[in-house]
Amino acid sequence: MDIMTHWHLTGWEFAALALAAFLVGFSKTAVSGANTVSLAIFAAILPARASTGILLPVLIAGDVLAVLTYRRHAHWPTLWRLFPAVGAGVAAGTVFLVWANDALVRTSIGVILLLMAGVTVWRRRQADAAGQPAEQPDGTMSRAGRVKARSYGVLGGFTTMVANAGGPVMSMYLLSAGFRKLGFLGTSAFFFLIVNVSKLPFSAGLGLIDGHSLVLDAALVVFVVPGAFIGKWAVNRINQRLFERLVIAATVVGGLQLLVH
Repeated sequence: MDIMTHWHLTGWEFAALALAAFLVGFSKTAVSGANTVSLAIFAAILPARASTGILLPVLIAGDVLAVLTYRRHAHWPTLWRLFPAVGAGVAAGTVFLVWANDALVRTSIGVILLLMAGVTVWRRRQADAAGQPAEQPDGTMSRAGRVKARSYGVLGGFTTMVANAGGPVMSMYLLSAGFRKLGFLGTSAFFFLIVNVSKLPFSAGLGLIDGHSLVLDAALVVFVVPGAFIGKWAVNRINQRLFERLVIAATVVGGLQLLVH
C-alpha cells in the first residue's frame, strides 16, 4: 500500500492506528476523553506534528456519528456560551504551534488536564460531603459561572488546536456543570463537530493536512464506525456514577500519557 510506504508503517503499526481510530468512535458515543489514548498512539507512531493533522478528520468522522446518535440531547445555551472563548483558544493554539516544540506542547496540555481533573474531583467531593445536589445546566448563569465557562472554553480551544486534546478539558467542564449522561454526550457531540470542522483551515494552513494524510485518513475512518456502535451499546449499560468516574479516569490517563510520552 502506498500509505504504508509513505508513512513508513509496518503492519503492526497500521493495526495500532486502526485500534486508535476504533477508540475514537467508542469515545465519541460512550466515554468522552478516552480518545486521549488514540492521541498518544498516533503521536507515538507518526511524526508528532503530522499526527495532529491526520487524527483530525478521524475525529470529525466520530463527531458526525455522535451527533447522529445524540442530536436530541444537546444543550445549546451552553454551546453558545462556550464558542466565543473557544475561538480565542483556537487562535492562541495556532500561534503557539508556530513556535512551540512537541515536548512543550505535550507537557503543557498534560499539566492542564491533570489539574482540571483534580479540581473536578475536589468540587464533587465537596458537594457530596455537604449533601448538595450537583449543578444543573440551564439557560442562565452567574458571573462566576460565566468566568468558568470562558476559562474552560479558552483552554478547550487551545488544547484541541495544538494536540486534538480538547475532549478531556470539555469533559471536565460539562461534568462540573452538572450534565447527566445523555446531555453530556449530546452537547459534546455538537461542540466537537463544530470546533473540529472549524480547525480544518488552520491545520491545512500549517501544513498538517495534505493529500497523503487524507489517504491515510480514508483507510482509518472505516474503523471509527464499529467503535461508535459499540460505544452506543455500552453507554446504555453504564450508570451515571460509573460514567463520571470513567470520564475522569480517561482524563487522568490522557494527561499522564502526554507527560511521560
